[in-house]
Amino acid sequence: TTTITTSTVLFNSQVFIYKFIKMAADGCPVLHVEILQKMNSTMVEKKLIEEVGSFLQEKKNINVDSIIKDFPMSLLNDHIVHIRICELDSACNMKHVDISMTQPQYHIYQLESYGPSIEELNEGEEDIAAASYWMLPATEFEDLWENLIYDSPIKEQLLKFVRTTLLFSDRGLNKNIISWNKVILLHGPPGTGKTSLCKALAQKLSIRLDSRYKYAQFVEINSHSLFSKWFSESGKLVQKMFGKITELADDHALLVIVLIDEVESLTRARESSSKGSDPSDAVRVVNAVLTQLDQINK
Repeated sequence: TTTITTSTVLFNSQVFIYKFIKMAADGCPVLHVEILQKMNSTMVEKKLIEEVGSFLQEKKNINVDSIIKDFPMSLLNDHIVHIRICELDSACNMKHVDISMTQPQYHIYQLESYGPSIEELNEGEEDIAAASYWMLPATEFEDLWENLIYDSPIKEQLLKFVRTTLLFSDRGLNKNIISWNKVILLHGPPGTGKTSLCKALAQKLSIRLDSRYKYAQFVEINSHSLFSKWFSESGKLVQKMFGKITELADDHALLVIVLIDEVESLTRARESSSKGSDPSDAVRVVNAVLTQLDQINK
């Protein structure tokens, strides 16, 4: 499983390390190619990659950040919705590439169309909706990544950040030498796309890490649901919620991405408690969340 972190300095250094390792490992840049396979398709992955590879080789020059929906070969028409030509893993910003001068990395996926399931926790005589669960890649999140436009390359940086975090983990890096987190804090004014970016990132990771994880699940927690109307019960709700997430994380074939939405409500609760305007139960829930995040980070 993977979660993600907050330091800007560490974030930038990890992106640099990722670029250095990537360019040192090979001469040709990696070109990511995402293939959306039809749900009724039974073609095996190896055969599908061969057919797509042959199709792209015939085109030679390909537009980066483009989508191909028309195929002259009936075989591809029967099995593929579209082919998305994504970014190059290099410092160059080429708009057109010769496929033979790259290392295509193919990602085949099918969309889940079941919608979210709601996790309810028992609070006294009633159940509260604590979190929403999506199996990924999800139909609701398709094309979300491509339609989020920012002034800075934050999307690319987030992808490289996650890859570098996984690389550190695979290499058994000593955190006492290079410290890194698995939690990302996105902040900004309301309506700037923070929640949408989290969902889009989760969708993209479920596609890109297909060779590492068999399944992917996105968990969205609303911070307000962690506060109980019953005194001293909020901390218990947090423990129940994260207990279920920990159970998911124990499955090493499953990628788990957790979004805690409106996390600023936890900060406000802690500030109010420190001023004596809120009961100590508000402090308990904040401390419980921070403790659980520390446990997941380990």
